[in-house]
Amino acid sequence: MQQLLRKQSVVAIGFLAPSLIGFAIFYLIPFALGVVYSFMDRTIGGSFVGLANYKELLASDSFRKASTNTLFFTGTSVPILIVVSLLLALLLNQNVFIRKWLRTAYVLPLVVPVASIVMVWQIMFDWNGALNGWLNSFGLERVDWMNSEWARWVISVAYLWKNVGYNIILFLAGLQSIPSDYYETADLEGAGPFRKLTSITLIYLIPTLFFVVLMSIINSFKIFRETYLIAGDYPHDSIYMLQHYMNNMFYSLDVQKLTAAATLMVVVIFVLVLGMLTLERKFRQFME
Repeated sequence: MQQLLRKQSVVAIGFLAPSLIGFAIFYLIPFALGVVYSFMDRTIGGSFVGLANYKELLASDSFRKASTNTLFFTGTSVPILIVVSLLLALLLNQNVFIRKWLRTAYVLPLVVPVASIVMVWQIMFDWNGALNGWLNSFGLERVDWMNSEWARWVISVAYLWKNVGYNIILFLAGLQSIPSDYYETADLEGAGPFRKLTSITLIYLIPTLFFVVLMSIINSFKIFRETYLIAGDYPHDSIYMLQHYMNNMFYSLDVQKLTAAATLMVVVIFVLVLGMLTLERKFRQFME
């Protein structure tokens, strides 16, 4: 038996080796080097400067603005996304008319390339775009959507539209894993729809909710692609994100600030993930 397990372990390692090697070469090793560079004064022949790069980074107005905008975007868009996707999942889990068509419509953004999404958003929110054309037809003034405070909400809508389908799939999987016996028992006891929602559905959906929140937070840090393609290198101040800051540092070859900012962002994400996993583990122990 031990020999069989050893052979299976060797086979498993052989299948995993290409992925592990690729991950190490293209992700793990470059990130480790980036962390080292964040404590150096230059990349080639540099000397150790401790936390000097981080102090300079935290004193930068651009970095503070980018951090504030990123935290605000994540703190507002993620809760809205969770609520909207959960409500739609609850709706699609019922026997609703054209349910299959609605499911297809919500999943469609997952397979649409980012460039196509950006093109649609540019057509909608440009100064001469469709939305301003509709406003003008009703006698209202045009709005410069991407060069005003409205830009923040335009990006939030793009984030919701892109990610709501993925969250719906996860929520539907969680809803369909809840045993129907619980609902039948609740019906026999005279529980109403709201009581069943709060006492059964939401309680047993919490593990799925933890995972959805975690993935939504991670995906919120990927909004840079849409923002960059729509608004360029230097967008409106309200949508100047951490990724914009790091991208501009890369163009100016300021590797020390770039790596320091990337390290801080990874630390923040790691702390959030660790906190979510800790809460999920405590809840699972409580349920057991």
